[in-house]
Amino acid sequence: MDQGIELRHLRYFIAVAEELHFGRAANRLHLSQPPLSQQIRRLEELLGYRLFLRTSRAVKLTGAGEEFLERARHTLRKMEEDIEATRRAARGEAGSLAVGFIGSGMLTALPAMLGLYRARFPKVRLLLREYHTSGVIRALKEGGLDIGFLRDGGPTEGLEVETLFSEPYCAVLPARHPLASRLQRRLMDASELRDEPFVLPPVDAGNRAYEKPVSICEASGFRPRVVQEAPQWLTILRLVGAGLGVSIAPASVEGIRTPEVIFRLLKVPRGIGRVESEIELARRAAENRPIVDAFCRMAREKMRSLDRELNPRRSS
Repeated sequence: MDQGIELRHLRYFIAVAEELHFGRAANRLHLSQPPLSQQIRRLEELLGYRLFLRTSRAVKLTGAGEEFLERARHTLRKMEEDIEATRRAARGEAGSLAVGFIGSGMLTALPAMLGLYRARFPKVRLLLREYHTSGVIRALKEGGLDIGFLRDGGPTEGLEVETLFSEPYCAVLPARHPLASRLQRRLMDASELRDEPFVLPPVDAGNRAYEKPVSICEASGFRPRVVQEAPQWLTILRLVGAGLGVSIAPASVEGIRTPEVIFRLLKVPRGIGRVESEIELARRAAENRPIVDAFCRMAREKMRSLDRELNPRRSS
């Protein structure tokens, strides 16, 4: 825009061009007519061309005026769009957001929450990336992610980590296992798994996620004998179903149960307190962008309420 031309000049010009009458345009702009006429003359001086043909009976646009009218309308529309885009960004309603998650999070209320977020904030470019908990933590620290969903990540230097909800552990047994026929009840003691081989996720996927179920076994008088590690729960279930061993999994993993395995809630021995698997929300400690704040607010609100809806018999 030429030096000296202001947005108000464009608004004044558009009003006169649409009304083709200085008096009506002045009323529309809540101005008196003389200052409006002065501003239009000033605009014409800055442009170096006449925009209106004025007679005692009519006001008409010149050829330059007709061209400038479309340009002025476009400029104001673009300015309004830019202002609204800036306001959306300031409210956390636009921009790009990289979110990391653990695979087992897809068995919880996380997908439903992400769907609600996308519907509410369609202007946000949501980039979803799957990792193990250790990978989410590393990517957050390195700046590759803005937000992360962890399983049992726990306190981590440089990150703010908060628990969204927790879930109990279950024993996973082959459907043909001798214990399966005897365990018609829903709750079983970990001590009954003492002599069994175990199939578990690798410790480097998440140290606390590995140690929590192990701690239940140790409180029951044994440390599990791990004969096979596998990175994904579906793989673990298939291996258990094939008879390679038993496992201990968060309750939500039952959502992908195959006919070859059964799940039994695992009784936590007295003396070690409440041991459950926690789904956590993580962000960098110094992160304060509105888009991150808005996402975290929705995650806190929706993940907890959705988990209660999906699992009414499970405390969260």
